[in-house]
Amino acid sequence: MTMPALFADTGRLVGLVLLALQVWLLLVLLVRLMPGYSRRPPIAPRRTPRHDTTVTVMVTTLNEAQRVGPCLEGLMQQQAPLLEVLVVDSRSTDGTRELVEAAAARDPRIRLVTDDPLPPGWVGKVWALENGLRHAKGEWVLGIDADTVPAPGLVGAVIDAVEQDGYDVASFSPQFRDQTPAERFVQPAMLCTLVYRCGAAGATQPPPDRVLANGQCFIARRDLLLTHGGYSCARNSWCDDVTLARHLAANGARVGFLDGSNIIQVRSYASLSEMWREWGRSFDLKDATPMWRRWLDVALVWAVQGLPLPILLVVGTLIATGAVNLVASPSAMLWRALLLVNGSALFIRLFMLWALRGCYAERGLTFWFSWVADLAASWRLTLSTARRPKAWRGRSFESLAAS
Repeated sequence: MTMPALFADTGRLVGLVLLALQVWLLLVLLVRLMPGYSRRPPIAPRRTPRHDTTVTVMVTTLNEAQRVGPCLEGLMQQQAPLLEVLVVDSRSTDGTRELVEAAAARDPRIRLVTDDPLPPGWVGKVWALENGLRHAKGEWVLGIDADTVPAPGLVGAVIDAVEQDGYDVASFSPQFRDQTPAERFVQPAMLCTLVYRCGAAGATQPPPDRVLANGQCFIARRDLLLTHGGYSCARNSWCDDVTLARHLAANGARVGFLDGSNIIQVRSYASLSEMWREWGRSFDLKDATPMWRRWLDVALVWAVQGLPLPILLVVGTLIATGAVNLVASPSAMLWRALLLVNGSALFIRLFMLWALRGCYAERGLTFWFSWVADLAASWRLTLSTARRPKAWRGRSFESLAAS
């Protein structure tokens, strides 16, 4: 066999393997996305109070003076069933505590709580939530992150939502705001990997090991949390929200993940580099997903999100230069199949971009071209899956990384 013929045969074999993998993973993706067609619309704020239940809101803080103000302002606008707001602070030194005390002077429902010293084996935020749970008095416990802006009527809305579908636990996806153009180019591509791996917010509840959650707005029955050990199941988890939600779902709780873009906004990061670093540490869901499944998800994201555009560009270039003949060559059927499969994957990706538009308060040109950043998002997911974080928000967690 001549060398050109050997290369041609090897190329066809590689193409066939790639095509088979893409077809299989594209079918897996379609099965995951199909429930999204019947998903619930975004939750609407509740305009009137309700007095038939009570909610404790917990906000964990560690040097959040630059971000916690709008969160506290939004919480002060909440009506019943809000009973209390516990701000669980981990000994901030930047003025966070003074801001909270000033808010408490304006609204007696706000209370500053200092968590106990962080014990070995716990992530700081999870330990703060555990401390807050010990002080909570409401029938429901609602975790709100300090970088979020709750809309008026949020607390009543989440209670309406969980009661409508009989959820014991639910979390709500936010609307992202005040992002830089660079963030709006990369972050939607990273967000899309989550949808590809876990399904859309508001869709039918998936199996427990595919449940998705968002700790920025996470509500659960207080008695249920206490029965299942509080937050201890997620004590060393970098994706504590998903770990907790999947643990409770596996133990019989009905868990929902709903679209909260009309009730909560978030400005999580100050720059693209911070978003790449801080969100990237956990968005592979490493502590809530078996390793083999994480790497299968990485393969899916590469096959149906990261590679379709480059493959289409390469094949298109080969056709344009005459290196590939779609009619007379021995590999014509393979090339046509690659075009069809990757064109279909790109079409789904563009449809997902349209479906996710409501998650962004500002969009602009970079948002609409964020699908070009799918290679970067696939690479970030791979890095996150391969590495375990050692630090977060100024705290070192070397022992957790080693374990």
